[in-house]
Amino acid sequence: MVYQLTEIKKLRLKLGLNQKELADKSGVSQSLIAKIEAGKIEPTYTKANNILETLRQLEEKEETKARDLMNKKLVFAPPEEKIKDIIKIMKQKGISQIPILKEKRVCGLVSEKTILDQITKKRNIGEIKVEEIMEECPPIVSLETSQKTVLEILKEHPLVLVAEKGEIKGLISKSDLLNNI
Repeated sequence: MVYQLTEIKKLRLKLGLNQKELADKSGVSQSLIAKIEAGKIEPTYTKANNILETLRQLEEKEETKARDLMNKKLVFAPPEEKIKDIIKIMKQKGISQIPILKEKRVCGLVSEKTILDQITKKRNIGEIKVEEIMEECPPIVSLETSQKTVLEILKEHPLVLVAEKGEIKGLISKSDLLNNI
């Protein structure tokens, strides 16, 4: 992300730094920071770059990651599970979607929407198996994926799975994201 000199004070305050702390981390003097923020001086390219790069790095460290947002209480169902049993699990756990796991791999998703779509088609869902109606596999992101990226994905998908080295560690639903704001 590219920052402007006029944004230094706003970013510094957002990160909870005083002028001296930012100066120390950037390798410049506190008085230079004060003069830049007051618009009294145009710093050299090198000094401006040091300050802005320090702010960028600090902001990146502060940014919420998928690991901070994810729900670690995972509930999976096999593709052979009957929908009536999935509905029971959803009610018991207070969840609205369940990833489908086959041979330790996520292969789909069943959500309230999926089930309701089947009911509106006047299907008797009692004996239908998950594999007959499941949706595509939800997106999978790493533990270090930014909140901003997760938010963009959740605009298009009901949930995001979080994995480390191919192993699912958690999931983030729209509800989980809203609870962390």
